[in-house]
Amino acid sequence: MNDKLCIIYESQSFLRLDKFLIEKNIQELYSRSFIEKLILENQITVNNNPVKKSYLLKQGDEIRINVPEPPPTDIVPQDIPLDIVFEDEYLAVINKPAGLIVHPGFGNPDNTLVNAIVFRYGEKFQNEGNQYRPGIVHRLDKGTSGLMLIAKDDKTQSRLSVMFSNRKVKKTYLAITTGIPETNEDKIETFIARSKSNPRKMNVSNEGRLAITHYKVIQYYHYFALLEINLETGRMHQIRVHFANIHRPLLGDVLYNSLKNVHNIVPENMKKKVQELLANHLKRQALHAWKLEFKHPFTSEVLSFEAPIPDDLRYSLDWLEKHFAIDNVAYDRKLIC
Repeated sequence: MNDKLCIIYESQSFLRLDKFLIEKNIQELYSRSFIEKLILENQITVNNNPVKKSYLLKQGDEIRINVPEPPPTDIVPQDIPLDIVFEDEYLAVINKPAGLIVHPGFGNPDNTLVNAIVFRYGEKFQNEGNQYRPGIVHRLDKGTSGLMLIAKDDKTQSRLSVMFSNRKVKKTYLAITTGIPETNEDKIETFIARSKSNPRKMNVSNEGRLAITHYKVIQYYHYFALLEINLETGRMHQIRVHFANIHRPLLGDVLYNSLKNVHNIVPENMKKKVQELLANHLKRQALHAWKLEFKHPFTSEVLSFEAPIPDDLRYSLDWLEKHFAIDNVAYDRKLIC
């Protein structure tokens, strides 16, 4: 099925359609020539009407994009090192580094976790199910580090997928928020849908899919907080969207947060230090898949794993302790070390 995107043009200024789409940097629209091709084929319309690439957008115009599926390609096995926390004959638990994309897509045909899985376990897959995502039963965003559960064959992939659908896998994350949540512990429950103003983003909506996030603050700082988060559901960008929606976006998240937003909450003398942190040390959202617990789909053994805090997040926590520690509040390293 083709992916259909909808964007509402919100600016009061006129702008060419092709230029607007290029500036949007939509992953599926990977080149100028591809955008022009879709416009010529009437796969991109404005207000449900075919238009030329030179069409001048005006405020309120609805752009609909019918993105064709990429042509099927064989997954190329690639010897990409994996940090394997646990494995047996059925499954593996890996510690995914930030920066590793989970599966191939537009603009990312290889060097993904799927390429590594096919290299390591490919002979066990018969391509009966998800042919282009062998072994994948859940995903982490490119900029999120931490634990992922991988199936080694089709039968295991099927059973694990059912477990995730039935919420039988407990996932616990660590995150650093810009701003301190109003309550120490709470549940966020909303619907999440793709944003109509930016199809790269998701947002809280009156429609879409139910998303439930539980959190508690485990360390307070001036202007920031370290949270432990448990997901009841697993929607795209769920944690990032939920905390952006309560105006506590994740530190380092370039899609749902901004340097300007961080600058607005810290003292003037700390703005350059924040900029240096985000430019040189924390180059992604401060989100780590910390713990994973589930019952083995074949042996019924309860398995529990924990991933160490990666260097960039550890540096960021030490940085927060140095510059934004709250008097009389101890930094409890036992929680995260």
